[in-house]
Amino acid sequence: MPGDETAIRELLDSRSAAMGAKDIEWLMSLYSDDIVYFDLVPPLRYVGSNALRERFLDWFPRWSGPIGQELGQLDVAAGDAVAAAWMLIRAHGTMKTGANVDYWVRVSNAFRRSGNRWTITHEHVSLPVNMRSRTAVLDLTP
Repeated sequence: MPGDETAIRELLDSRSAAMGAKDIEWLMSLYSDDIVYFDLVPPLRYVGSNALRERFLDWFPRWSGPIGQELGQLDVAAGDAVAAAWMLIRAHGTMKTGANVDYWVRVSNAFRRSGNRWTITHEHVSLPVNMRSRTAVLDLTP
């Protein structure tokens, strides 16, 4: 459904803007209360909006300015009540330590519609790993 795909794309743009602004209330309004979130860092998963809120509130202060979130290669598939999206996101900005961040992550999302509103019910963020060195590969670009 083209209207639903557009709504999902707008939701993801809103998520990037909320992260960039480090606006926790705006950001959390985009996630369902029962969100299951797989992040780059431990634990294996964050379950529920309270756990995700704590994760974001721990992460935001580590940045000295806005958190850059550039969506790339976004694909969306939407049905009547559920949808999925997969994309690459360029994360960039400066950490409070002075380190510059600029790498691409892989992200998959699941969404559920309630009435006319979509929310994110699952998010999975990952990096490719060099299996020999057991380190993340941060220099790949689309």
